[in-house]
Amino acid sequence: MLAVKYGQVMVVVKMSDITEEEEDAIVNPANSYMIMGGGVAGAIRRRGGRSIEEEATSKAPVDIGDAVATSAGKLKAKYVIHAPTMREPASPTDEVNVRLATRAALKVARQLNVNSVAFPGMGTGVGGVPLAVAANAMVDEIKKFIDANGPPPYKVVLVAIEEDLYNAFASAVSAYMGSQP
Repeated sequence: MLAVKYGQVMVVVKMSDITEEEEDAIVNPANSYMIMGGGVAGAIRRRGGRSIEEEATSKAPVDIGDAVATSAGKLKAKYVIHAPTMREPASPTDEVNVRLATRAALKVARQLNVNSVAFPGMGTGVGGVPLAVAANAMVDEIKKFIDANGPPPYKVVLVAIEEDLYNAFASAVSAYMGSQP
């Protein structure tokens, strides 16, 4: 695990399953229609319950660059923030959309006044964005958000399901925010 204090915000990189995180909110890299079929979305629906998807689809369509919050069903988190990285389910995406989705999720976390938010790799699954590209885009957007707004959230957790993503997140945090714990 890597933890770096950036301003008043603790940025943590860890290996975990996003659906097991106990942060106030977790982020779902969604599609605009809020259909939670595969990848992170499917895992959230399977573990948290169909009510999450039902609540999310009632708010659809959601443009890339916007995000919506729902309850978290049976998950340990209080909220799921659905931030589209793609319009159609299971379509390719790009760095620009990863940036827009990350920024939108942080804005919603701030509106919810949560203390902590956990992100998976945004656009790194079916979206096809290379891990290092996504990690750098996400961490750059997190840094810009903290620089412009400060907390909340006071803690941002980057959750990697695999070692390669963990390494990409850790490299990005070290490059953009320094690596002093």
